[in-house]
Amino acid sequence: MSTVTTAPTASTASTVTPSPGRPTRPGPPAPAGAREPAPGGRFVARAAAVTAVLTAAGSFFGLVRDQTIAHLFGAGSDTDAFLVSWTIPEFAATLLIEDAMALVLVPAFSLALSRRAASAARPDGTEGGGDASAGADDPVRALLAATLPRLLLALAGTAGVAALLAPHLVDVLAPGLADPALAVECTRLTALTVLGFGTAGYFSAALRAHRSFVPPATIYLSYNLVVIAAMLTLYARWGVRAAAFGVAAGSLAMVLVQLPAFRRHLSAGASGTERTARTERTARTGRPRWRRERTVRHGGGRRTGPSAAAALVGGAVLAPVAVFALSRQSQVLVERFLASELPPGAISHLNYAQKIAQLPMTFSLLLCTVTFPLVARAMADGRPERARRRVERDLLLAAVVVLLGAAYVIAYAPQIVELLFQRGAFGAGDTAATASVMRVYAVGLLGHCLAGALVRPFFSTSRPTWYPAGAMAVGLLLTVAAGALAAPRWGVHGIAAANAVGITTTALLLLGGLRTRVLPIRVGAVTAGLGRLVLAAAVAGAAGWAAAPLLPSPLPTALAGGVIVPAAFTGAALAVRAPEVPQLLTAVTRRFRHVR
Repeated sequence: MSTVTTAPTASTASTVTPSPGRPTRPGPPAPAGAREPAPGGRFVARAAAVTAVLTAAGSFFGLVRDQTIAHLFGAGSDTDAFLVSWTIPEFAATLLIEDAMALVLVPAFSLALSRRAASAARPDGTEGGGDASAGADDPVRALLAATLPRLLLALAGTAGVAALLAPHLVDVLAPGLADPALAVECTRLTALTVLGFGTAGYFSAALRAHRSFVPPATIYLSYNLVVIAAMLTLYARWGVRAAAFGVAAGSLAMVLVQLPAFRRHLSAGASGTERTARTERTARTGRPRWRRERTVRHGGGRRTGPSAAAALVGGAVLAPVAVFALSRQSQVLVERFLASELPPGAISHLNYAQKIAQLPMTFSLLLCTVTFPLVARAMADGRPERARRRVERDLLLAAVVVLLGAAYVIAYAPQIVELLFQRGAFGAGDTAATASVMRVYAVGLLGHCLAGALVRPFFSTSRPTWYPAGAMAVGLLLTVAAGALAAPRWGVHGIAAANAVGITTTALLLLGGLRTRVLPIRVGAVTAGLGRLVLAAAVAGAAGWAAAPLLPSPLPTALAGGVIVPAAFTGAALAVRAPEVPQLLTAVTRRFRHVR
């Protein structure tokens, strides 16, 4: 997939003339010398490939982690208690790693890097009317000093409050839980992840803005390895509490694996190129000119250079991002709240089904994770046309991956669950229940993928926007209403269907709002392309479902499906002229010939 993902070069960076009702650029372009060439397709492909491999390893051990939980604890009341306590890590991961922290800090660091590059390119060390004679702060280091200490203090305080209020949290999250005392103990352990995940998320965002993708991609690998080790070592003595302890220890491992790269990239100050530029200015003027930009214009306002980036982490920008992330993750709260009134094991079946079904969505967003810093940098440099092309390409490529995965999950859900989980305390009845729920979840995977991809450009500018939070609130309300109506009649299947309805509605609202508020994307072309890909996925899923009963055992059936579903998807996509698929085939063929 990533081999055809080419980023525009500097020579193609034309601008868009705003029209009534269309978004305007976030600010005037930076000086010509500050504009770095956009990373080419090979850089994006390599970064996406490395990220994909490491994420795949993390996801594999995530499955091993879930298999270990299923094997040791089954799908009963103890597992339900642990999964309620896992709500805090899930919220923390979404808010502090996957969504809010990245959506706020990647644009902030991108702006700081843009200002640093602009300063290095100016012969007199000034930028945008700044005063070169006034003392000097590197924008990146100034942003670090203004945000990291306060963040660590806030995270530590929040973790302490969550541990203190654990009994009340359990009562709110799962009022019908069979063993609330066990859930409280586990919750007090998992509350420590607020500090660990928050620090890891800060490091990840900063490193990605610096185009360092390997350390952030290793965090879930290290996390899952620590969780597995803790369970295997301590379960005989602590029971399911060992899993909660492992989650807390794993969050610390996320920080440690990134710490060396973080110190290397951010503690060293400016790059060699920028130091060379300052040396040249010193030779010309007789003294170094570290400046404190006083009047840099960005996003329509006048702010100091270092504080311009720090302002992107302020409350006005952070609040809508946090509300969006919390609203999105609240779908899990709704599911567990409704499922707590169902027979024991319902929460566990929903959890296992969701973990497997969302794997295609996770891999589909890998490309967006790599290109988000590029989109944010393009917006910071005043190049919305480059950002538009990147976003449109990413949406369709992500849809190819998630729809192919959804077709496979729908066709081979029983075989997948049996292979992964049916052993120990997890029996055939649990397999059947989990597989049926997983198929319902898979219907909403495209919505999850699009919501994750579309929200990134909304927060790539310096202007705070509440539109994504509003769109997510509408989707959440639909999830609550549909789930409350469907759960009494259809149980966990009704809850999963409500999730799909809510997130798909949010994705549609984000797609329509992106064009009018941020980037002039071609909604009609994107929608038509997505429709063709959905049709191809439906054909592939039907073909796989029809072929699944032909083989008796789950392993050969699942392996055969790995050939049948992609082949049917490719053939159907070519027949309906779905976008991106022909280019992908051409790129793969070219690469294969080159290797030979």
